[in-house]
Amino acid sequence: MRNNMTPILKDIILVGGGHAQVTVLKQFGMQPIPGVRLTLISPDAHTPYSGMLPGLIAGHYTYDQTHIDLAPLCQMANARFYQTEVLWLDPVAKLVFCKARPPIPYDLLSINIGSTPDPSTTPGAISHVLPVKPVAQFLKAWGKLKARVLDNPKSRIGVVGAGAGGVEIALSAQFALRAMLRKNNIHNSQPTFHLMTSGSEILSTHNARVRNAFMKILNRRGIDVRTEFHVAQVDEDGICGPAGNLPLDEILWLTGAYPPSWIRASGLDVNERGFMAIDENLRATSHPEIFGTGDIAGIKNHPRPKSGVFAVRQGPWLAKNLRRVILNQPLATYRPQSEFLSLLSTGDKYAVASRGKWYLEGSWVWRWKDSIDRKFMTSFNELPDMPAPPKPDIPVALTSKADHKFIDDLAMRCGGCGAKVGASVLSKALSELQIIQRDDVIIGLDPPDDAAVISVPEGKLIVQTVDAFRTMINDPYTFGKIAANHCLGDIFAMGADPQSATAIATLPAGLPEKTEASLRQMMTGAVEVLNEANCALIGGHTAEGQELSLGFAITGLIDATRLTRKANLKSNACLILTKPIGTGVIFAAHMRAKAKGRWVQQAIETACHSNATAARILHEHGTQTVTDVTGFGLVGHLTEMLAHSENIRADINIQSVPLLEGAQQVVAAGIVSSLQSANLDKRTQIQNLKEVENNPRFPLLFDPQTAGGLLAGVPKTNAERCLKALRSAGYIQAAIIGHTTGQVAPGSTITITGQSSS
Repeated sequence: MRNNMTPILKDIILVGGGHAQVTVLKQFGMQPIPGVRLTLISPDAHTPYSGMLPGLIAGHYTYDQTHIDLAPLCQMANARFYQTEVLWLDPVAKLVFCKARPPIPYDLLSINIGSTPDPSTTPGAISHVLPVKPVAQFLKAWGKLKARVLDNPKSRIGVVGAGAGGVEIALSAQFALRAMLRKNNIHNSQPTFHLMTSGSEILSTHNARVRNAFMKILNRRGIDVRTEFHVAQVDEDGICGPAGNLPLDEILWLTGAYPPSWIRASGLDVNERGFMAIDENLRATSHPEIFGTGDIAGIKNHPRPKSGVFAVRQGPWLAKNLRRVILNQPLATYRPQSEFLSLLSTGDKYAVASRGKWYLEGSWVWRWKDSIDRKFMTSFNELPDMPAPPKPDIPVALTSKADHKFIDDLAMRCGGCGAKVGASVLSKALSELQIIQRDDVIIGLDPPDDAAVISVPEGKLIVQTVDAFRTMINDPYTFGKIAANHCLGDIFAMGADPQSATAIATLPAGLPEKTEASLRQMMTGAVEVLNEANCALIGGHTAEGQELSLGFAITGLIDATRLTRKANLKSNACLILTKPIGTGVIFAAHMRAKAKGRWVQQAIETACHSNATAARILHEHGTQTVTDVTGFGLVGHLTEMLAHSENIRADINIQSVPLLEGAQQVVAAGIVSSLQSANLDKRTQIQNLKEVENNPRFPLLFDPQTAGGLLAGVPKTNAERCLKALRSAGYIQAAIIGHTTGQVAPGSTITITGQSSS
């Protein structure tokens, strides 16, 4: 998203936001290689730090303190962030196949996705246990488990797996649940805990002094420890084994570590347990352009237990070797340490330290661990402001003979029609799109001509609109969806049905295959949205520029009797807003790497939510006056409605206006959209401006929205039914934000009520 005319020559794809890959992102952000583009693929916007998970469960840390926020980290590294799940690889074609999006090409690939316990190998377990990984799913389930324990304080809880993770989770969970019960004045009952392992001892990878220390702690805390306990089956009553049954109400599952099946299915070499086989350069033994780190990989001739400490140590080596491969330099050899510092917590701000045969314990050890963990997290979550990048100087090693003419020509790149993207690039990118066919499109993309030809059915009116903007996220596929959805908004606001669209796209300069891949990603996302709206893509124009941008001219059709406009608001109508506001400030903060990943993801989901169904519901409930809230912000678009309505004023309850998570925090930090100052000119329309301008929500009334919701005047008698229908249809934050009255005097047309600052 930064202004940069450096051509993209190599793509490094990072699969997974594990401990090693976040180091790669930070180091490449601090020292980028001109011509090299990074892309992170992860199903989650926040990656947990395993060393602090027990402390989070115990209640000593917050979610944000224990998770690395990937979105701002990618912004700092100028890396694209694709929030999706990898399904498999094609190492021959060098493609990553992901859930619900086009395949992603790579030159180098790095995998750091960790491992998970797999209860499916035990009959009944998959339906009755709670795996502790993936952590994001566990944390959601943990909250529900706590609620169940609150209803049944005498719950019997089993923890299967007595390695470091199992012991820490058992102690932390016990500490947290006891504290919860005390807080709720429940003192006479508490859950019982059972820790089980099929091995002959707990903490088998630690020294005897550590094991003895934890056995004393577990006994003192009343946790039943069962060694050589083999789980044969799990059912709703608990665990069944050769030694008998163990009745349990809750079962936490931490035994074993398994890789996803796509590692083996993709044709990568694996070890005897199915983990990716890598050499001492961290490269896949079967495919030298693929790297692997952390729990997902096993170094040949250097077996090590699955522990986050190895991924952390591998991070700098991975970054170094990715850089060296790109620059055709000898790779560095990584040899894992045979002994490492282990710091295990007991849930109650007490910890045990060990390395080899060395051992210490105490409250001060927990404070030491806490200091180390916080320092590590700060290094990724408190990112420095990056200086402007220097003029690019592409290393010779990065280019091939075939690239030289392209790079030489780039300096003399033409304007005008010479700036168009090549026909072969365009045709290849569009050839794979599944574009809907409409009978009223006479000439469109197939077969192409100098212009498209469409017909207008008898009795229909044509509705036309055009809009375009540059990308605000580093994901062309998702950006394509947002851009198409935004441009359709005006059509839906007027009650029309989209018929056809022509696109105008700008793409950064790059090798033809790189440009083609970006265009395919972006247009695939856009066409998915257009197809869903039954809107045929009939043509367009592509050109080179400094950054990605996309827009559409949309043609819609409507019966004259169904036309809704922004004019003619009536008195005594309820004002309904169908989506929350805040995309402007969230995306502005994201571009500065100052927005949390989950805030950005919610903003993206909101921007991708079509207004089509909302427009239909509003019409069904008698709405005649509708507009979509976009660049001018809520007050700006409301002012337009009032300006074209006779003698009408609006009363807005500022506390009823739905906001995106994080929007108010971003504004409080002084971050607003670049269009904010222009939109604030409309504050003169607010009658009680002095009373409300210091309200922390006030700036968001002027926040420009991307693919924002619909603002409608709904007859008061229908408003509650309309709101219920909207929420049932998925517009869960739709709200009645105010009402209209007859204008009693000339002058300002808006009054803001609800002045609580909460």
